[in-house]
Amino acid sequence: MSHEARLAAADIELPTPMPPAGLYVSAVISGGHLHVGGHGPIAPDGSMITGKVGTDVDLDTAKHAARLTGLQILAAARVELGSLDRITRVVKVFGMVNCAPGFTNTPAVINGCSELFHEVFGEAGVHTRSAVGMAELPFDISTEIEAIFAIDSDSLAGRRAPPLPSDDHSLTK
Repeated sequence: MSHEARLAAADIELPTPMPPAGLYVSAVISGGHLHVGGHGPIAPDGSMITGKVGTDVDLDTAKHAARLTGLQILAAARVELGSLDRITRVVKVFGMVNCAPGFTNTPAVINGCSELFHEVFGEAGVHTRSAVGMAELPFDISTEIEAIFAIDSDSLAGRRAPPLPSDDHSLTK
Protein backbone atom coordinates (compact mmCIF):
# COMPACT_ATOMS: atom_id res chain seq x y z
CA MET A 1 0.00 0.00 0.00
CA SER A 2 1.33 3.45 -0.88
CA HIS A 3 1.97 6.07 1.79
CA GLU A 4 -0.79 8.27 0.41
CA ALA A 5 -3.19 5.29 0.46
CA ARG A 6 -2.24 4.50 4.08
CA LEU A 7 -2.90 8.12 4.98
CA ALA A 8 -6.35 7.96 3.36
CA ALA A 9 -7.16 4.53 4.87
CA ALA A 10 -6.34 5.88 8.34
CA ASP A 11 -8.60 8.90 7.61
CA ILE A 12 -5.70 11.28 8.29
CA GLU A 13 -6.04 14.68 6.66
CA LEU A 14 -2.96 16.83 6.38
CA PRO A 15 -3.33 20.47 7.37
CA THR A 16 -2.37 23.48 5.33
CA PRO A 17 1.28 23.95 6.26
CA MET A 18 2.15 26.98 8.32
CA PRO A 19 4.43 29.44 6.54
CA PRO A 20 7.95 29.92 7.89
CA ALA A 21 8.19 32.27 10.86
CA GLY A 22 11.47 33.78 9.67
CA LEU A 23 13.85 33.98 6.77
CA TYR A 24 13.99 30.31 5.78
CA VAL A 25 12.07 27.69 3.81
CA SER A 26 10.15 24.78 5.31
CA ALA A 27 11.97 22.05 3.39
CA VAL A 28 15.08 21.55 1.28
CA ILE A 29 16.09 18.65 -0.96
CA SER A 30 19.79 17.81 -0.83
CA GLY A 31 21.69 14.67 -1.76
CA GLY A 32 18.71 12.33 -2.01
CA HIS A 33 17.16 13.57 1.23
CA LEU A 34 14.36 15.92 2.13
CA HIS A 35 15.22 17.99 5.20
CA VAL A 36 12.14 19.45 6.87
CA GLY A 37 12.95 22.20 9.36
CA GLY A 38 11.39 22.73 12.76
CA HIS A 39 7.61 22.75 12.89
CA GLY A 40 5.24 23.20 15.79
CA PRO A 41 1.90 21.89 17.01
CA ILE A 42 -0.85 23.67 15.10
CA ALA A 43 -4.38 22.53 15.93
CA PRO A 44 -7.01 22.27 13.15
CA ASP A 45 -8.47 25.62 14.26
CA GLY A 46 -5.08 27.30 13.71
CA SER A 47 -4.23 27.69 17.37
CA MET A 48 -0.92 26.44 18.77
CA ILE A 49 -0.45 24.11 21.72
CA THR A 50 1.71 26.14 24.06
CA GLY A 51 3.21 25.86 27.52
CA LYS A 52 5.73 23.85 29.45
CA VAL A 53 5.30 20.10 29.53
CA GLY A 54 5.21 18.95 33.13
CA THR A 55 3.37 22.00 34.49
CA ASP A 56 1.14 23.72 31.88
CA VAL A 57 0.79 20.72 29.56
CA ASP A 58 0.27 17.10 30.65
CA LEU A 59 1.95 14.14 28.95
CA ASP A 60 -1.09 13.09 26.88
CA THR A 61 -1.60 16.62 25.54
CA ALA A 62 2.13 16.93 24.79
CA LYS A 63 2.10 13.61 22.89
CA HIS A 64 -0.91 14.88 20.92
CA ALA A 65 1.04 18.09 20.22
CA ALA A 66 3.90 16.00 18.82
CA ARG A 67 1.44 14.21 16.52
CA LEU A 68 0.06 17.55 15.32
CA THR A 69 3.65 18.66 14.72
CA GLY A 70 4.23 15.50 12.67
CA LEU A 71 1.18 16.33 10.57
CA GLN A 72 2.68 19.76 9.85
CA ILE A 73 5.94 18.08 8.81
CA LEU A 74 4.11 15.69 6.47
CA ALA A 75 2.15 18.60 4.98
CA ALA A 76 5.39 20.47 4.26
CA ALA A 77 6.91 17.30 2.76
CA ARG A 78 3.90 16.80 0.49
CA VAL A 79 4.06 20.41 -0.72
CA GLU A 80 7.77 20.05 -1.51
CA LEU A 81 7.53 16.61 -3.15
CA GLY A 82 4.00 16.62 -4.57
CA SER A 83 3.30 13.25 -2.90
CA LEU A 84 4.40 11.40 0.21
CA ASP A 85 4.86 8.36 -2.03
CA ARG A 86 8.20 9.84 -3.09
CA ILE A 87 9.53 9.20 0.42
CA THR A 88 11.37 5.89 0.70
CA ARG A 89 12.28 6.09 4.40
CA VAL A 90 12.05 8.31 7.45
CA VAL A 91 15.72 8.65 8.41
CA LYS A 92 15.88 10.95 11.45
CA VAL A 93 13.57 12.86 13.76
CA PHE A 94 14.85 15.55 16.10
CA GLY A 95 12.25 16.40 18.72
CA MET A 96 12.41 19.30 21.15
CA VAL A 97 10.08 19.57 24.13
CA ASN A 98 9.41 22.80 26.04
CA CYS A 99 10.01 21.32 29.52
CA ALA A 100 9.31 22.41 33.03
CA PRO A 101 12.28 21.83 35.36
CA GLY A 102 12.43 18.16 36.29
CA PHE A 103 10.39 16.84 33.33
CA THR A 104 12.52 14.07 31.79
CA ASN A 105 10.07 11.94 29.79
CA THR A 106 10.75 13.65 26.45
CA PRO A 107 10.85 10.32 24.53
CA ALA A 108 7.21 9.65 25.45
CA VAL A 109 6.22 13.08 24.11
CA ILE A 110 8.01 12.69 20.76
CA ASN A 111 6.46 9.23 20.37
CA GLY A 112 3.36 11.11 19.18
CA CYS A 113 5.25 12.02 16.00
CA SER A 114 7.12 8.72 15.70
CA GLU A 115 3.89 6.71 15.97
CA LEU A 116 2.30 8.87 13.25
CA PHE A 117 5.25 8.28 10.92
CA HIS A 118 5.05 4.52 11.55
CA GLU A 119 1.31 4.61 10.84
CA VAL A 120 1.85 6.42 7.52
CA PHE A 121 5.08 4.80 6.28
CA GLY A 122 4.95 1.36 7.90
CA GLU A 123 8.37 -0.09 8.71
CA ALA A 124 9.96 2.60 6.53
CA GLY A 125 8.68 5.06 9.13
CA VAL A 126 10.81 3.65 11.96
CA HIS A 127 13.70 6.08 12.31
CA THR A 128 16.61 7.26 14.41
CA ARG A 129 15.63 9.97 16.85
CA SER A 130 16.63 12.47 19.47
CA ALA A 131 14.11 13.75 22.00
CA VAL A 132 15.49 16.59 24.09
CA GLY A 133 14.14 19.00 26.66
CA MET A 134 14.46 22.74 26.14
CA ALA A 135 14.05 25.63 28.54
CA GLU A 136 12.12 27.61 25.92
CA LEU A 137 10.78 27.14 22.40
CA PRO A 138 9.62 29.83 19.91
CA PHE A 139 6.21 31.31 20.68
CA ASP A 140 6.10 29.08 23.81
CA ILE A 141 5.06 26.07 21.67
CA SER A 142 5.15 22.80 23.59
CA THR A 143 7.01 20.84 20.87
CA GLU A 144 9.18 21.55 17.87
CA ILE A 145 10.25 18.75 15.56
CA GLU A 146 12.36 18.45 12.42
CA ALA A 147 12.83 15.43 10.17
CA ILE A 148 15.00 13.98 7.43
CA PHE A 149 13.45 11.72 4.77
CA ALA A 150 15.17 9.61 2.11
CA ILE A 151 13.52 10.23 -1.25
CA ASP A 152 13.50 8.42 -4.58
CA SER A 153 15.52 9.70 -7.54
CA ASP A 154 12.34 10.90 -9.29
CA SER A 155 11.97 13.43 -6.47
CA LEU A 156 15.23 15.04 -7.51
CA ALA A 157 14.20 15.33 -11.16
CA GLY A 158 10.69 16.62 -10.40
CA ARG A 159 11.61 19.11 -7.70
CA ARG A 160 9.73 22.36 -7.60
CA ALA A 161 11.41 25.57 -6.54
CA PRO A 162 10.50 26.53 -2.97
CA PRO A 163 8.40 29.65 -2.46
CA LEU A 164 10.29 32.74 -1.41
CA PRO A 165 9.91 33.68 2.25
CA SER A 166 7.43 36.48 2.84
CA ASP A 167 8.28 39.71 4.60
CA ASP A 168 5.81 38.80 7.35
CA HIS A 169 7.86 36.68 9.74
CA SER A 170 5.15 36.19 12.35
CA LEU A 171 2.91 33.19 12.94
CA THR A 172 -0.16 35.37 13.38
CA LYS A 173 -2.68 35.43 10.60
